[in-house]
Amino acid sequence: MPTEQKQRFDDLPPSTQGGILCNDPRFQTFAAQRCGYPDKQFTQGGAAEYIRQICKVTSRCELLHDQAAAARFQALRTEFDAWTGKLATPNR
Repeated sequence: MPTEQKQRFDDLPPSTQGGILCNDPRFQTFAAQRCGYPDKQFTQGGAAEYIRQICKVTSRCELLHDQAAAARFQALRTEFDAWTGKLATPNR
């Protein structure tokens, strides 16, 4: 029986990426800090609401069909990746 190959995170649909991020404690902390709560960590629901607000959608599923929302999500992912140190922070 063949084993299933895991998909790379970057190859997943943005709605799926958003769901995974909402379960990541680092993203929950990132979202809370971005909302002005430096010593807090959001729950999965709070992180999901943060994504919906930033991307201007009512459901993460809209990231599949709304190109502007998908672009906002990609920008958010880039900010998160920089925050975690996965990406270098741009000089300003």
